[in-house]
Parts: sequence; C-alpha cells; structure tokens
Amino acid sequence: MNYKPLIVVLGEPKSVFIEIFLKTYKNLKNKIKRPIILIGSIRHFKKQMNYFKYNYFINKVSIGETSLITNNNYINIIDVKLVINKPFQKNYKNANAYIEKSFNMALWLLKNGKAIGLLNGPISKKKFLKKSYAGITEFLQKKTVSKNVAMLIYNKELSVSPVTTHVPIKHVAKKITKKMIIKKIMLLNEFYLKYLNLKPNIAVLGLNPHCETTDDYSEEKKIIEPAIIYLKKKKIRINGPFSADTFFLNYKYNDINLVVGMYHDQVLTPIKSLFKFNAINITAGLPFLRVSPDHGPNEGMISKNLSDPTSLMKSILFFEKKL
Repeated sequence: MNYKPLIVVLGEPKSVFIEIFLKTYKNLKNKIKRPIILIGSIRHFKKQMNYFKYNYFINKVSIGETSLITNNNYINIIDVKLVINKPFQKNYKNANAYIEKSFNMALWLLKNGKAIGLLNGPISKKKFLKKSYAGITEFLQKKTVSKNVAMLIYNKELSVSPVTTHVPIKHVAKKITKKMIIKKIMLLNEFYLKYLNLKPNIAVLGLNPHCETTDDYSEEKKIIEPAIIYLKKKKIRINGPFSADTFFLNYKYNDINLVVGMYHDQVLTPIKSLFKFNAINITAGLPFLRVSPDHGPNEGMISKNLSDPTSLMKSILFFEKKL
C-alpha cells in the first residue's frame, strides 16, 4: 500500500537540523512506512552528511514526482539552490530566499494533496522572520490564510499551549483578551477531538503571580475567569485559573491533558523541564497537519555531533500513527 509522503523542510541552513535528521534516519528508516521527502539544498545536505560520516544514497526528486516515492530506502530530496562552500559557514548568502522558496514548494504540494503534512526544521526568528511575524506559527497562518491558529507543545502525558506565542513579555498583558482565549481553547479542543480522538481536560493558568495583583485591574477577574465560564457553558472540560508557580508540581493528580498559559515561557519552561526533548510542536488550525521539533536552530551546537534527535523522531512517529 502506498502512503502519502511527509514533507520535511530543512529550514535554517545555520542549524543542527541536518545532523539530527541523519541520526533520526539511521534510527527510523526501517521502522516507518510513510515515505519522507526533504525540501532543501542537496549540496548542503551532502556536505554535512560527509562531515558526520554517514553514507546514504540521495534520490533527487522533482516536485512533480512526489507521488512516485514509496519508501525510505534512500533519502529523497527536492533540491533548492543554496550558495554553499563548506558544511558549516558563518553566513549563508540568500538564506532567507532559500527558506522562503522551500516553504512555498511545501505549501504547493500540500495544497494540491500531494502530502499528508509538513514537518519543518527550526527557523531563525531574528534572521528570517525579522519583525514581520512573531514565529513560524504566524508565518504559516498568513501563508495559508488561516483565521485562527494555536501553538501546541504535545506530549502524550501532558501538553501545553501559550495564548500568546513569541511576544515580548512587556506586551503580553495588552495582547490577552477574552475572545482570544476562547478562540484558542475551542480550536485546541477541536484538534484533540479530530486528531487525537480525545476530549481533553484543560487547565488554564492565570497571568499574575498567584493569580493576584495589587492593581485595580485584574486580568484574572476581567478576562480569564469570564472566558473559562463561557467555555464551560459550551461543554468544554476546563478549570482555572490556576497559579502557575505550583501547578506543574501536581498536574498528575488532576487528570489534566492540556495546560493553557498566557505566555510562551510560562508553559514551555516547565514542559521542557519535565520531558526535555520528548515533545513536539504542533500548529493547530492550519488546513494540514504541521509539526516541528520542539527546539530552535541551536547554533552553539553546530558541527559538534552532540544534538539530541528525540523531538524529531517523535515528530515523524506522530505522522506514522496517521497511516
């Protein structure tokens, strides 16, 4: 039986992603049925593959041949030109155009039903996204004209989602609204039902320390609690707001599937402390499944051959369950 391939955008050239993909391929190539097609520079990939002393056959694929790929006996790549002389460079000429073209190819394949979903390597928010988008979540939202998206850091035991994503902390309180919280949580609830076959039990964290403030205006009282009351009326399993400083000490005793926080590090710091790389980043609300490893380019680890491939392995296996 032939399965639709998974598209993997190699992403930021200055990152550890090729290294962790090579480690992942070594571990999974004989264990997965779904074919994988990379989009990125074959020249760059080969240089790093040789550096790390792997010896795999590269199959160059044209964008119109994706339906012909049926296995992972070799590494399938749709080639995107990148000016490259060494396996690891300080600067990559036209890197932003290279990343943009790679994503455009992937999105064309997905729009035309040629693939089951998208997995992308990490992207430098400072270099590629600059100030145009808060993160890849918002970049893909704009590209796909999606009205409502949410970042979900998924682990089978416990997952988290921030209402605001890569927003400077000084802007968080201004960004949060009752409507935003309701939209995000309803979307996440639908995602769990559709893709995970589970009606989630959701906990919502407050914004202020201990859910208290000395100011006259309390985000908990004015925004978060009214949103929770509304969602309860919609038959969503939800409780809160809980104080963020102690919540993750006791989550196992509350039968919680998903924790929704108000800002990025409020929930990503504890989830990474609990599970390290055993979690994946999912974008809910796109017209296709999009997953990425739960880490960034990690420039400080480039060329050291010490990067952990666990999150990428979990990401690929997540799609394998969708056979």
